[in-house]
Amino acid sequence: MTEMLGREAFAPAAVLPVPAGMLLGAPIGIVLEIAGSSSQVMLDPQALEALAGHADPVVASAGSVGSQIKLRVGGTWLIANIRSLKLLEGGEDRISAQVDFLGEGDEEKLTGKLYRFRRGVTRYPVPGCTVYPVSTADLQQIYAAEDRANIEIGTVYPTKDIRASLYVDAMLGKHFALLGSTGTGKSTSAALILHRICELAPQGHIVMIDPHGEYSAAFKSNGALYDVGNLQMPYWLMNFEEHCEVFIASDGSDNQIDSDILAKCLLLARAKGRLGQEIGKLTVDAPIPYLLSDLTNLISLEMGKMDRAGDTAPYLRLKTKIEEIKADPRYGFMFSGMLVADTMADFLSRIFRLPGDGKPISIIDVSGVPSEITSVVVAMLSRMVFDFAIWSRGEPQRPILLVCEEAHRYIPNERNADASSVGRILGRIAKEGRKYGVSLGLITQRPSDLAEGVLSQCGTIIAMRLNNDRDQAFVRAAMPEGARGFLDSIPALRNRECIICGEGVAIPIRVSFDGLEDNKRPASDDPLFSDLWRQTGGEGEIIERTIKRWRSQGR
Repeated sequence: MTEMLGREAFAPAAVLPVPAGMLLGAPIGIVLEIAGSSSQVMLDPQALEALAGHADPVVASAGSVGSQIKLRVGGTWLIANIRSLKLLEGGEDRISAQVDFLGEGDEEKLTGKLYRFRRGVTRYPVPGCTVYPVSTADLQQIYAAEDRANIEIGTVYPTKDIRASLYVDAMLGKHFALLGSTGTGKSTSAALILHRICELAPQGHIVMIDPHGEYSAAFKSNGALYDVGNLQMPYWLMNFEEHCEVFIASDGSDNQIDSDILAKCLLLARAKGRLGQEIGKLTVDAPIPYLLSDLTNLISLEMGKMDRAGDTAPYLRLKTKIEEIKADPRYGFMFSGMLVADTMADFLSRIFRLPGDGKPISIIDVSGVPSEITSVVVAMLSRMVFDFAIWSRGEPQRPILLVCEEAHRYIPNERNADASSVGRILGRIAKEGRKYGVSLGLITQRPSDLAEGVLSQCGTIIAMRLNNDRDQAFVRAAMPEGARGFLDSIPALRNRECIICGEGVAIPIRVSFDGLEDNKRPASDDPLFSDLWRQTGGEGEIIERTIKRWRSQGR
């Protein structure tokens, strides 16, 4: 085929001398084969070499993997992304390129320039169609933010001045995921995106689950910060499944027996604590305040009805566990005797930022929560976001964004599953949340450890460098076909660079994130061993203060 095409196909670029000002209009190849979204193009190395020294960095990088090309079809410019390159056998001056079509734009009749770019292709080219390089001016049209709510997060690679925007409504309406290996700048990038959203919507409603206590430092000025010291999460807000996770430690058939006893006694305790409210049909999941002492007393009463001493073991197990948790100061943020009042309205108002008062984001630092109930706390918060959205239907809508850092810990795949309720509720939000105005933002360094299908529910994927082959394959499977060329560059991304594809962007793009001021950055910097190990003095005081906090379990 290369012999049939001959050098005549490239005469304008390769044989005739081309004035510098005309380089942009010179062809660099032709279409060999069309096959739907992915097609084959033949590029001329000499034409590409002629562009290599061009002042426009976009033009200079024409023909490289990840760069774009354009083709004229009638009065339309088609834009395609180069996925892979291969030197044709026996054709030292021919390069075969696999390309993915991204979208199309109209052609100005007078200048021939691209304008009004849109995603998707309505008319494909035919083999033999001429291929041209894309310029910075073209990219400005392609990446120009439409008249839709958007946030600017960085610059489009390889330019320094074309701004990269995310369409907020499209990104949040269908969930998003931020992926990247440790040390790639993932936390800072997450903080940047959330800061931009807060600036766009200062009366918004964002809840972020922070498992390491990193983000409180980033949102001191525009966020409400909560930890075990001030969270004050009433235990009676738990549903029955969450009660079972906290109060029942038995397995097998004993687990079912204990669950039945707890269900009966919990329903009675909630009925006793209705505070005069008229509730037609009370269920064990209804968030009605009750006293833990009432629950243990009811368990004792039920135990007293038993005729045989051997049947009292399940009751004793339950009663002992509840009393242990009630007496443990580590659980005071949730099981304190001060949390028996009906504070549900205040809790929802504080956590969901209703109203926002200029601080639209709640940072829930769960790093101080005992590890035994961390998943229950996250499940409660996530479920309450979802339940609030369901039970507030018919009211003026207040959409909520739930952001979950270290998402693979809470929505694990079957291999790592621990049967906790948090994975089920987050999975349900991923599938159904957008119907009720709940958006989910997942941040993780191990996408392959996420439950199958959750990542594919995210309409926008922001992928930073991933070093693990399995993670790369997992992300590749979740991304649309047109983004495959960009995915191949994920292992080679620099820190604070990413590939974005999906609903939140017009077409897949490679972005270099903006920097963040020090007071808006999360406390996630890696320690500098070479510097810190030179510092000496005061070690005794460090140890004393550390032991004091350690023993008092305070931070």
